[in-house]
Amino acid sequence: MRLPLLLLLGLSSACFAKDATIQSPNGNITITISDQQATLSYKISFNGKDVIENSALGFEFKQQAAFAEGFTITDVNNSQHNSQWQQPWGERQTIIDKHNELAVTFKKPAPQGGTYTVRFRAFNDGVGFRYEVPKQAGFENIEITKELTEFAISGADKATAWWIPARGWNRYEYVYNTTPLQQAALAHTPFTFKNADGVHVSIHEAALVDYAGMVLNQRRPGTLQADLTPWSDGVAVKKHGAFNTPWRTIQIGDKAVDLINSDIILNLNEPNKLGDVSWVKPGKYVGIWWGMHINENTWGSGEKHGATTKETKRYMDFAAKYGFDGVLVEGWNIGWDGDWFFNGDVFSFTKPYADFDIAELTRYGKEKGVQLIGHHETSGNVTNYRNQMEDAYALYEKSNVSQVKTGYVADGGNIKRIDENGIARHEWHDGQFMVNEYLHSVQLAAKHKISINTHEPIKDTGLRRTYPNWIAREGARGQEFNAWGTPPNPPEHIPMLAFTRMLAGPMDFTPGIFDMSFNGLGGDTNRPQTTLAKQLALYVVMYSPIQMAADLPRNYLAKPDAFKFIQDVPTDWQQSIALAGEVGDYVVFARKERKRDNYSGNDWFLGAVTDEQARSIEIKLDFLEQGKKFEAQIYRDGNNAEWKNNPYDLKIEKRIVTAADKLTLKLATSGGTAIRFKAL
Repeated sequence: MRLPLLLLLGLSSACFAKDATIQSPNGNITITISDQQATLSYKISFNGKDVIENSALGFEFKQQAAFAEGFTITDVNNSQHNSQWQQPWGERQTIIDKHNELAVTFKKPAPQGGTYTVRFRAFNDGVGFRYEVPKQAGFENIEITKELTEFAISGADKATAWWIPARGWNRYEYVYNTTPLQQAALAHTPFTFKNADGVHVSIHEAALVDYAGMVLNQRRPGTLQADLTPWSDGVAVKKHGAFNTPWRTIQIGDKAVDLINSDIILNLNEPNKLGDVSWVKPGKYVGIWWGMHINENTWGSGEKHGATTKETKRYMDFAAKYGFDGVLVEGWNIGWDGDWFFNGDVFSFTKPYADFDIAELTRYGKEKGVQLIGHHETSGNVTNYRNQMEDAYALYEKSNVSQVKTGYVADGGNIKRIDENGIARHEWHDGQFMVNEYLHSVQLAAKHKISINTHEPIKDTGLRRTYPNWIAREGARGQEFNAWGTPPNPPEHIPMLAFTRMLAGPMDFTPGIFDMSFNGLGGDTNRPQTTLAKQLALYVVMYSPIQMAADLPRNYLAKPDAFKFIQDVPTDWQQSIALAGEVGDYVVFARKERKRDNYSGNDWFLGAVTDEQARSIEIKLDFLEQGKKFEAQIYRDGNNAEWKNNPYDLKIEKRIVTAADKLTLKLATSGGTAIRFKAL
């Protein structure tokens, strides 16, 4: 609805006041937009206390005058929205989208003026806002050099932040820092912090399309500036005509788990653009992968080559027998010999090695009911990949491949593209060029009914809603670092990811390592720094619609009782609830299976993990349906379990429970609990 500007702003005829406000549906969050400062600003309060103090808005351009000083509010529109929609796959089937919206238009008179709108959406669990720049004279072609958006943190001197560095060589693959907020440097999003009042906040973005990725730059203490990752020529964003930016998001909650239980990121993305996506299939897979990381196999050809016809058939036999949908095969195509990290110019995405018969494996897979899962490693040479992409996806479609894992292994800032003049340029993984390149691969794959699992990706910003075949991503330190990471992922890594990286969306973490001793036990070797029970719990805690059983088949056959949980756990959920947790310490999830394939839709699963501290957590089972009984099949740390020298101590037990019961979860050091609540 359109409200009179004076009424909405609380203005009088004697004075043209300068503020506009909007509240969340429950009234807990208030956003105030003002043109009374030197530059336009906004602020956000939660339960009556500022979370974000007055923070700047606007842009600077290479040619045009900045959208900064001299702009005033000229128009305001507000509306209310309350709807629900369904995901074709996801953490929960039904998403509620309830928010209040305020669109504020700013103008500055000519000759150095312009106009733009900032659209704010206030949800009960946070805020999203974006810039909308209309077509206007003098701004037909623009180059943004700086986005002026700020996040001025109230009480920053007493806040704690959890973050990873941005624009480093290892992209997003860092161990998270826990520091006073004012010690955070250039940082990736999601950027999570807790203020002095115990309020938890995460800053991120949604619907990142045709724009540079945003990182946060703390220049003045406590004020985080939006810092756009530039092109190789230094320009941040290049635009023609009207455009919208991604949404800047601020998730807010009293408790840490409130951040996890939020759907803001998905709600700020556009609905599905692909139409019927029944061909996008969640599931579980095994693969010729871990053997290369622990040096039993090689990606390149030779005596230890992993991607052979014989070895792939062996994995297909295992997958068919134990209920897995597919077999990932890495190293099947020409280009892996030598130092493949720098082989991006010579990779072929249609020519297999002589010992890999893709036609025979397609036939064998159909016979067994198991698909090949494709793999394309680009080594960051994206022009070579784009030149072959259409043929590569066509080959995979012909070969009954419906999922492809793509890789962009290259140092940050070293993505290689060949420009229109044949000159090699080097770009960031999260610059505008690569934002568009990743999306191009997903859109082209959809035409071949192929889903994409991007490794070394651009961060997730919820585009899986718009393009449901973007089924998973990496974008953090995964399981492979436990093979050779030096140091491997620390015990706090998973309960840290749950409140940081995982707020963005699904991660292909590749859980399920059963052999912790390939480099010996103890605390100083490269190995998973977890118990066996924690590896099982990852299937519930680390959400992905495609989950890998990452270890070698022989290691699962050696522990069949534990392996049963991996066979039973689904990857697609009707409901998901973060029950308890603190950032980097522990987290507990409950998820209800969605009715699909062999899953009844009646069972619940629980996963709990902890850091290096052993702990007991009491959990109410009131998420279970009232009046029903469930058999709790519990996989927990044994009484003598501890991650360094006794990770295999696993206790499996059963008991009958109802929604009125409580369970005490006893977690060993870097331990976990995994439970299936089987409906009776």
